[in-house]
Order: sequence, then C-alpha cells, then structure tokens
Amino acid sequence: MLVPLWLSHPYHRCMSTNLRLDERAAAALRAAAAKSGRSQQELLREAVDRYLGLDEAPSSRERALAQGLVKAPTPMLDVEPWIHLSSGTTTLDLLDRDSDR
Repeated sequence: MLVPLWLSHPYHRCMSTNLRLDERAAAALRAAAAKSGRSQQELLREAVDRYLGLDEAPSSRERALAQGLVKAPTPMLDVEPWIHLSSGTTTLDLLDRDSDR
C-alpha cells in the first residue's frame, strides 16, 4: 500500500495544541526552562509524557541537572564587541595570511 509522503512525515504524526497557563504557572515554566537550558515546549512535552506514563527513564544528564550536580548550559548571548577594528580594516584582512609571508 502506498502512503502519501505528507502522511508519512513525522510532523504529521504529532498533535499540536494550544495551552493557556495562569501567570503563576507560566512564570514557573519560564524559570524552569531558563534553569535547565531546555525549551518550554520540551518541558511541557516531558510533563505530559510523565503524567500519561509514556516517559522513558531520564538520561544521566537530566538526572545530574535535576540533582544540581552540573550547571545547565547557558544560551548564547548577544554581546558588545570588545575589539574595534580601525576604519577600513575587516575581519577578512585579519585572516589574510598571505600578507604575513
């Protein structure tokens, strides 16, 4: 039996939903996501799976994070550059090794 490609794609085998949380729960979810370095969506999927008994055993990384043994990864931050190039100089100029020889 042939199955249309759009039916066989994993995206279409999932269900999306719209969840409204009260401000207290939303704030707690944001804090948990920031502390764990995981997305809010990932935390919610895990909670639903756990509640329904569909969860797998947590990974060693997840256990270490939960026990506070390791620090959660920090998200990338936008930072101010601490080196300013002189006018007319580009980063490509800095990488040009031919001029050093």
